[in-house]
Amino acid sequence: MSEKKVRDRAVVIDDGFAGMQRWGLRIIVIAAAAVVIGWIIGQMWVILFPVTMALIVTSLLQPPVAWLRSKGWPSAVAAATVMLTFIIAVIGLVAILTPQVAGQADEIARGATGGLQKVRDWLTGEPLNLSDGQITRAIQAVQDKVQESAAAISSGVFSTIGAATSAVINFVVILLLTFYFIKDGHRFLPWARTVGGQRAGEHAGEALERSWGTLGGFIRTQTLVAFIDAVIIGIGLAILGVELAIPLAVLTFFGGYIPIVGAFISGAVAVLVTLVTNDPKDALIALIIVVAVQQFEGNVLSPLLQGKNLNLHPAIVLLGVTAGGTLFGITGAFLAVPVVATAAEVLRYINERIDHAVSSDAPSEDSHAADRLESS
Repeated sequence: MSEKKVRDRAVVIDDGFAGMQRWGLRIIVIAAAAVVIGWIIGQMWVILFPVTMALIVTSLLQPPVAWLRSKGWPSAVAAATVMLTFIIAVIGLVAILTPQVAGQADEIARGATGGLQKVRDWLTGEPLNLSDGQITRAIQAVQDKVQESAAAISSGVFSTIGAATSAVINFVVILLLTFYFIKDGHRFLPWARTVGGQRAGEHAGEALERSWGTLGGFIRTQTLVAFIDAVIIGIGLAILGVELAIPLAVLTFFGGYIPIVGAFISGAVAVLVTLVTNDPKDALIALIIVVAVQQFEGNVLSPLLQGKNLNLHPAIVLLGVTAGGTLFGITGAFLAVPVVATAAEVLRYINERIDHAVSSDAPSEDSHAADRLESS
């Protein structure tokens, strides 16, 4: 009877430390690569920003262009028609909404800060009698942030675009890039497959196609969801007689593009403004409307329209929005979910290929049976 071989404890510990060393070096290399990539993105942000925004707009306009091409329209004519319609719609909306939103941004900010002050008085007064110090500091920080945001909206300052370029130039560049993307974008994936070759090209093309489908589906669906939320909340505030119902509805629409965080902030501002402009009873009704709409969106509307298109856990979405907002401001918060969704789709494809490779390399049942016969 052979004696069971026992490994020495020192060998086991040494193997453990060796594994920790390997993984530590890998983590350091990955972190260094992430820092370098972040630095490159920061240096090229003036270029990457219009490209990214053009891709997002393209995801909205590409379906009607593809439909027109399927009806026999030339690509240039279909793209020009859709672009002109889009530009006319944007100019019309800007002409109608900008005077109200920009002109009343300070009033919204004053209403929100006034509502916070009323909440502070209620918390520190009878019967709660909570400590005034921390509440005052927290509310003051929120008030300062709201005032800064209102000043940025009123003056038209977009610091994330870059000091070297103006918003008008970026807008023109985004429109031109969008036109080229919707006109010739359908040729990109075949070109990428051809250039990459049979192996890399096919994998890159498949990953890009899935990522584009996820991005386009998310942007189109989120636009519809944000529009429905803004209409319902705007109608509710108008019925309550809130004077700032239209700009608050616009704020709700744009806040809908930042999942979880945007909806919470825009809803809170609507309630606080109602608390100041109307009375506590109307503010309570506004709160009920906002909560009901957000529950309807989160539990019915988004799952019904998005389906499995996004397939991201809410915690991942929240962390992505927080990281994007911290690193790149409101632009980063807006772009966080599309970037995370695209990265998640690429990781899913990689995971599928790994599973396929593992299943292809695994011995079949016949080979297992042959091995058992040979051993017997």
